[in-house]
Amino acid sequence: MVRLTFAAAMTSLVLALTPIATFAQDAPSPAAAADIVPASLPEVPRNQTVVLAWGVSSGATIGTTNPWSVPPTYTHQEGNNLLWEPLMYFAIYKNEFIPWLADSMDYTDDTFTTLVIKLNAQAQWSDGTPVTSKDVVYTFQGQIDNERLQYHNQFTQEVASVTAVDDLTVEVKFNAPAPRFKFEVLTQKFDTGVSIVPEAYLSAQADPTAAPGRDEIPHSGPFNVVAWNNNQKILDLRPDWWAVKAGRVAEPAVKRVIMVNILNQPIDTVAQRIVNNEFDSSVDMRAQIIGTILQQNPDVQSWTGTESPYGYLDWWPNSLWVNTQLEPYSDPNVRKAISLAIDRNLIDEILYEGAKIATIYPFPLYPNLQAFADSPEVKAEEAKYEPGKFDLEASAKLMTDAGFALDGDGLWAKDGQTLDATIQAFETIHGDIAPVLAEMLRNAGFDANVNFGTDAYQNMTDGKAGLYMFGHGASLFDPFEALNLYDSDFAAAPGAPANAGRFSRYSNPEYDALINEIAPLDSSDPKFIAGAAKALGIYWRDTIDIPVIQWLHRIPYNNHYWTNWPSASSPGLGTNGAFWAYTGMLVITGLQPSGK
Repeated sequence: MVRLTFAAAMTSLVLALTPIATFAQDAPSPAAAADIVPASLPEVPRNQTVVLAWGVSSGATIGTTNPWSVPPTYTHQEGNNLLWEPLMYFAIYKNEFIPWLADSMDYTDDTFTTLVIKLNAQAQWSDGTPVTSKDVVYTFQGQIDNERLQYHNQFTQEVASVTAVDDLTVEVKFNAPAPRFKFEVLTQKFDTGVSIVPEAYLSAQADPTAAPGRDEIPHSGPFNVVAWNNNQKILDLRPDWWAVKAGRVAEPAVKRVIMVNILNQPIDTVAQRIVNNEFDSSVDMRAQIIGTILQQNPDVQSWTGTESPYGYLDWWPNSLWVNTQLEPYSDPNVRKAISLAIDRNLIDEILYEGAKIATIYPFPLYPNLQAFADSPEVKAEEAKYEPGKFDLEASAKLMTDAGFALDGDGLWAKDGQTLDATIQAFETIHGDIAPVLAEMLRNAGFDANVNFGTDAYQNMTDGKAGLYMFGHGASLFDPFEALNLYDSDFAAAPGAPANAGRFSRYSNPEYDALINEIAPLDSSDPKFIAGAAKALGIYWRDTIDIPVIQWLHRIPYNNHYWTNWPSASSPGLGTNGAFWAYTGMLVITGLQPSGK
């Protein structure tokens, strides 16, 4: 049974810096066709302006503000999240929904086959027209009708009908129990969830997926795009934002947002500009760099203030993956032997100053997932399989059982060939952890080193020999989406590229049966917890991949001009702190001036 996952693909960050350009009527050369160049741009004081450093996506197109624009020319991560809004957000650190365009969104009963959405009566588009059930129905129907849209498969597989009951009420009926649809598809968090689009504007376009949107498309969010070129994007607050009148938020103090393109320049230069108070925040950084920033500028904080580990828990746990279809990695003994060679406590000590970041789980330990991990059912599986155990003797025995012997160099070899334990990884994000793992594996007799080359990701996709340091986005609320990554439906055939980052290529009917059983169940159902725990047990038993660390977003927040950045001690609304995520709008609109 094909069951679609909501896991997000992950790319490495290539960070750089480009000087801030100026927009003027008398520009020395004509703007490119896609640029947005204002006739005039009013001055906004620096203490009313937030300046953000961001590496622009190579797949994004200047001027594209339409969320339906395809092929991938649109991204929410470069300020478009300040234009578009969902029915609800999710506060990951408070473990609760934040009503937004919708006042409520509830299943009618515990069969999870009907969902009723009630819109806020004061929600409006930027052209002053109300957001109504027509817009919601159009948004949902568009996902059903257009296979190029992001959630087309989820809507076509799960949704039976979408009906506007009245101007403010929408009823969604499902083909089968859909207990996760509300959270996974209709609620925005991190980088997933549907934005509601304007029916009147898009239905008037010859092709609603080809219209760029630019600065003309009506949107419900708090900012307007006023200027945009390859160097920067400028968005100004619109004073008539509906959410203030509706009491969702106080009137934002930020009047202008400037997103500066830092592509193809050293991250050290970006860091220095934060130290110089030129940037108020930036993309996330490695521990050494952000630690240096904090030492040089006392106005800058991290999620954990000035103390390690500096970051908040992101939704991208990292594992060492292998191609389980390829010998000798197809042998579970070999995979388990590699896991037993990893000292996770030492990783925490030397890389995170004792913070518990190393992991045994294929999902991040957010509140609801932590509760699942702490359940008696999971603890029983953990005790049985000991997934976090560090034991070089046990590792050596498993390698011997698999037919390997130590050669003259002290490396595990079979038929004259050492086991290739080269770690494919990305220096910009794995420059600290990958060498540590390679050294641990060499100490255990594995022929390990690190490949930070440009071919690393392709080697993972092609399923070549070696280990793959990579993460996945999937579960946030319950473990289903992470466990579903390993369903046989997603196991690419030998020689074919890996299916959407599922590098393990794992296939097991026993495991699939458990996933099918728990799919229609709510995460609070005892049968779900029992079945999910058994599936997690198989994950550990077979060492499908080797979980290593939870991922941290170490984002610098500069308090020189702006305060009230989210932190562990003051999480605000409880969302994650990335300004580029869907919930970044709540971060930006919650900032307060420092008085400088």
